[in-house]
Amino acid sequence: MRRVAAVVFGVVLSGLGMTVAAMPAAAQQARTMSDVIDHVITNENRSIQQIRQYSPLVETYIQNQRPDRDLGTVPAGDKYFLGRADFSKGVALVSLTDTNTKGRKIFGAIGNFFSFSAEFVPGGFLQMIFIDTNGFDKEHYKFDYVRREFLGEVRCLVFDVTPVEKSGKGRFLGRIWVEDQDYNIVRFNGGYGGSGHSSWYFHFDSWRTNVQPGVWLPSFVYSQESDVHYAITKHLDFRAQTRLWGYNLGHANQEQELSKILVETPVQDDTKSANDLTPIQAQRSWDRQAEDNVIDRFERIGLIAPHGEVDKVLDTVVNNLEVTNNIDVDPEVRCRVLTTSTLESFTIGHTIVLSRGLIDVLPDEASLGTMLAHELGHVVLGHRMDPSYGFFDNLLVDDKETFRHFGFARTPEEEKAASDKAIQILKNSPYKDQLGNAALFLTALEGRQKQIPNLISGHLGNRVPVIADLKSTAAPDQKQSQQMIVALPIGGRVKLDPWNDKLDLIKSKPIGTVAEREKMPFEVTPFMPYLTRFTTEPAKPIAASTTGQPDPKASEAQPGKP
Repeated sequence: MRRVAAVVFGVVLSGLGMTVAAMPAAAQQARTMSDVIDHVITNENRSIQQIRQYSPLVETYIQNQRPDRDLGTVPAGDKYFLGRADFSKGVALVSLTDTNTKGRKIFGAIGNFFSFSAEFVPGGFLQMIFIDTNGFDKEHYKFDYVRREFLGEVRCLVFDVTPVEKSGKGRFLGRIWVEDQDYNIVRFNGGYGGSGHSSWYFHFDSWRTNVQPGVWLPSFVYSQESDVHYAITKHLDFRAQTRLWGYNLGHANQEQELSKILVETPVQDDTKSANDLTPIQAQRSWDRQAEDNVIDRFERIGLIAPHGEVDKVLDTVVNNLEVTNNIDVDPEVRCRVLTTSTLESFTIGHTIVLSRGLIDVLPDEASLGTMLAHELGHVVLGHRMDPSYGFFDNLLVDDKETFRHFGFARTPEEEKAASDKAIQILKNSPYKDQLGNAALFLTALEGRQKQIPNLISGHLGNRVPVIADLKSTAAPDQKQSQQMIVALPIGGRVKLDPWNDKLDLIKSKPIGTVAEREKMPFEVTPFMPYLTRFTTEPAKPIAASTTGQPDPKASEAQPGKP
C-alpha cells in the first residue's frame, strides 16, 4: 500500500594577502609570482586546446529590461537560443531551436556581440567562456596580484588583468580567479575592449567547474548592460545567462555498463505460469517501448537529465496525488526533467516531463503538485503519444532536427480536459488547502506572458497550463498575498552538473525578510556557484554562502588544504 509522503520543497532565494611560501605543497614548483603567472598562462592556453574535443549544449537566455518605479527594473522582452557548440575549429554553434538559422562562427579574434541592427549574436555570448584565444600572454597583458580569496571551497589567487598599450582590440580587461593548486583560471570578470560605433562588447562574469581531476570546463556566463545606446534615440538594457552542459554525453553510461559485464550461467526456462500478452497488454508494452526510446534519445543528446534526486521529488508528489485519488494506472507513472530553462511541461506516454526552468521558478510544493496534476490528467484520460516512436529508425535524426522531429503538444481540447481533471485531482489531494499559492503563481505567469514570451514558449510540449478554474476554486488570502513569493528567479531551485547532466536541488540558508525588489519572479540574476574540487567521494550537504567574499578563516588555512 502506497502512502502519502512529505516532500521538502521550501522557498529558495537564493582580502587576505599571501606569500608564495603559503601555497599548497603540490604547487611548490612555482617559486615566484612570475612563475605563478607563467603557470596560469600555460594552463589557460592549454585549456583552449583541451576544450576543442567537446561539443556541449549551449543555452543563452536574454531578458531586456525597462525601468520600474517600484521594482527598479522589470522584463521587457526576451530572446532564447539553444544549440550545440563545435570547438573543433574555433567557436561555432549549431542551433537546435531554429532550424532556419545556420550556426554562427567566431574564430580567432573576438566577434561582434551586438550589431547595429540590434540583433544579438549567440556566438558572441559563447565567446565569453574564453579570456583571449589570440594571445593570452605577458606580451599582451599585465598581471597585478590583488589578494587570496575563497570561491566556495576553492582557495584562489586573484589578479587584475589589463592589456598592454597597443595590444589591439578585443583584449580582456578585468579580474581573474586562479585556484592555488594547479593554477587554473576558475572565474574571470570584466569585458573586452575596443567597441565601435556599430558593434559592442558586453561585460560578463564567466565561471568554470572542476568536472574531472585537473579539468576545469566553462559552465556559466552572466552578462549585463544598462547603458548601451544605438541609433539615435534607442537604448539597450538587458541581462543574460549562458549555460553549458553535456560535456560527457553518452560516455558515462557506456563505461558503467561495460564495467559491470558478468558471465552468467544459462537460464533454464521452466516457468509454468501463463506468459502470453493480451492485445491490450501488448499495446501497453509497445507504448512503453516508444516512451523508453524517446527518453533514451533525449538523455543521450543532453535534453533530459539522468534519473536522480529531483526525479524522486517529482515521483513522490505524483504518488501523493495518485494515492489520495485512488488512481492506479498501468504502466506506472514516472517523472523526468528536461534540462532547459524554458517553462514547459508535457507527457511522453505515462512519463511526465517538467523542464528544469519550470521547477526552478515554482514557489512551493502545492504549485509543483498543480503542474503535475495537469499532466497526470493527460495520463488518466488516456491521451496517447505517437506510437511510431516504437520503431527505432524514427529516433535516428540529427540533433539539429530534434525540435522539428519530436513534438508532444496537446490539442486545446485535450488541454482543457486535462485541466478539468487536474482540478478534481487537486480537490482530493494533500495540497487542497494550499492551492492559493498555485493560483498566485499562474496569475503572475499570465501577467508576464507578453514580457517573456520566449521563456514560456514550449519547444517540445505545451507552455505552462493556465488552469482558469483554479483561481476561483482556490482564492488566495489577499492580506498574505502581498508578502508571498509568487515565483522564484530563474535558477532558484535546481543545479545542473555540466559534465554528466545530473540534477540536484540547491541547498541554501534562509535569508530572512525579502524586499519587493528582491523577489524578481521569472527574472535573470547573476551566477554565484559554490565551487568545489572534483572528488570521487560522495559530496556532503553544504549550505550556500556568500560567494566571492574573503573567507574569514583563510588566514588559518594550512598549506595543502583548500
